[in-house]
Formats: sequence, C-alpha cells, structure tokens
Amino acid sequence: MNSICPRPLCSPRASHRLRSAVAVGVAALLTTAALAAEPAVPTGVVALTASARIEVTRDLMSVTLSTTREGADASTVQAALKQALDAALLEARGVARAGQIDVRTGNFSMYPRYSNKGQLNGWQGSTELVIEGRDLQGIGKLAGRIQSMSIARVAQGLSPEQREKAESGVTAQAIARYRAQAAEVTRQFGYASYAVREVSVNSNEQGGGHEPMLMRAKVFSEAADAPLPVEAGLTSVSVTVSGTVQMLK
Repeated sequence: MNSICPRPLCSPRASHRLRSAVAVGVAALLTTAALAAEPAVPTGVVALTASARIEVTRDLMSVTLSTTREGADASTVQAALKQALDAALLEARGVARAGQIDVRTGNFSMYPRYSNKGQLNGWQGSTELVIEGRDLQGIGKLAGRIQSMSIARVAQGLSPEQREKAESGVTAQAIARYRAQAAEVTRQFGYASYAVREVSVNSNEQGGGHEPMLMRAKVFSEAADAPLPVEAGLTSVSVTVSGTVQMLK
C-alpha cells in the first residue's frame, strides 16, 4: 500500500527545503546548549601580590673537613685515609653534643691514576668529616684542633625552629599587606567589599651559603690548632602572598 503525500511536500525540492530547515534548527539548539554550558566570564576580579621580609641571625653552621692521600696501591691509600679519618673522629667525638656539635662522615672516594700513556701508575682517594650544629664557637674551636684534615667548606643557615619562627611572623605581615591592598583596590574601583578567590603563600631565604674563600685562606695561614674565626651572619626570610580577589558591589 503506497502512502499518499501531497505533491507540494513530496517533491524533491520541498524535501530538500524541509531537511535544510531541520538541520538549521538542530544547529541552533546545539549552539544554544554550548553557550549555556560555558561558564560566565567573571567580572570585578583583580590579581594582587604582596610580600614581607625580615632579617634573621643564622644559628646553624656546618664545617666540612677533608684530606686526600695517594699511593702505589689502593689498599695503602685506603688505610691512610682511614687513619686520618679515625684521628679526626676521635678528636670530634670528645666534644660532640647532640644538636649543638654533631659529627658525621662525608664523602669517601677512591679512583685510579693513569700516566700519559694510559697505564695505571697509582691510586688517589679523599675522605670528609662534617661538623655541624648550633654551637658556632664550639664548632670553630673543634675544626681548628683537628690536625689530620683541612677545612674544605664552611656554610651557615637557619635551624628549622628559627626558620619556622621567622616565617610565622613575616607571613602574618605579608597577609596583612595583601588584605590592605585588596581593600584599597576595591575602594578605588568603587566596590563595597571583596572576597578572596584563590591565594598562594611562598617563602624564601636569601643570604645563606658558603663563607668567602678569603676567610678559609686566613684559617690556613694561622697556626694549625688555631680556632676557625666564626661570626654569625644575617639571612633574610621573605614571604610572598599572591592571588585573586572578587570585588563585590
């Protein structure tokens, strides 16, 4: 049984127009749905950054002592290094105090030595002893008394307790400055109040690190048992607060 269709609607041209109209309608619906799904662009949002810094006296020091030995065979070099390290440890353990003067061994290395012709002609090795803690003067005296090793590196820094205390105070200052800046910008733009959208807090320490080579050279020129000159330097702890706030009418 054939279906009956009015001629104007069943003609090829009418069918094409009908399909085109349906396609346009579907496209319009999809475009409307996509626009509705997109989040609205926020207005009245401003990005801000504020920071604060404080100078803190460094309360930790680390002194690395080292020595090198060389010889015809590896066992002889290793024995010489062990003897030097044992002598340094014996001196250091007599004054070690947990948290104040801590002692630990550092790097130990052994490697072959070759001639210009590529032939093995000996061995060379090195070993380290690290003295660290809060008793800066005590560490300096101990470093000067050790005869079997020489001072290689000196570094100062902040203890975890000192850093936490400094960061706590400077973070409060940075946040206060951020809030004051947000309030002032909100007022200048003619808004009544603001709400924090997102914020990040980052801390940084500057001014630490190794002591100058000049100080090390002075130590070597002194008598062998002279204490290491120690002066606690300053380091700066800074905190930066950055983020965005939503200004409200």
